[in-house]
Amino acid sequence: MIRHADSRPMLPRRPTHPRRLMSHAPDPAIGQPIDRAAAALPANLLSDNEIVILLLKPSPWYILLESLGSLAVLGVIIAALAFSHEVLGWDFISRRTLILTAAVLGFIRLAWQFLEWLSRTYVLTDRRVFRIRGVVQVEVFQAPLARLQHTGLSFTLRERLFGLGTIAFATAGSAYPEAYWVMLRRPIQVHKQVLDAIDRYGGGGMRRARLEATAVEHADGL
Repeated sequence: MIRHADSRPMLPRRPTHPRRLMSHAPDPAIGQPIDRAAAALPANLLSDNEIVILLLKPSPWYILLESLGSLAVLGVIIAALAFSHEVLGWDFISRRTLILTAAVLGFIRLAWQFLEWLSRTYVLTDRRVFRIRGVVQVEVFQAPLARLQHTGLSFTLRERLFGLGTIAFATAGSAYPEAYWVMLRRPIQVHKQVLDAIDRYGGGGMRRARLEATAVEHADGL
């Protein structure tokens, strides 16, 4: 007897866990599924029924751009030592040792900034926003969407050169931003998703009019 595929009994589907409803949406900054990137989150950070909307990290350019100041100072020091060696005849250090020292110090600075980049995670859920950072000591900022009074979108000079931007968050009763999502890729789109989440989950359309989303251009970093 031939049994058609349509005659098979339909098995009930396993219910989807609420926290993974958006797990197949690619993250705009990391470019990988949320479930895979969620391994970097501290344990018990989210509630059981909390829905993850965005899980972001700064752009990898953050590693270089945040290190530029230190690398520039290191370059000036090395150049001064090289000048004293070649012109003034100070031979207390050889050229080879000088170059090796500069390379080691530069590598250490970039390695530390890479660890800093790894430690930074930005999370938007249907209830809260998070900023997680810290290599030695982890610092977690969290604020309910209903308490977010102001958001700001800014573009420093170095961010504009690489198409990046920073989002600032301030809660009710605070005169200044309390946390930043720094050097994000596609910052305008990310900021719009933040505003949409606040509008939908944080108090409705009346609250949207109270949010100040201001694009500010700075010459220096925050």
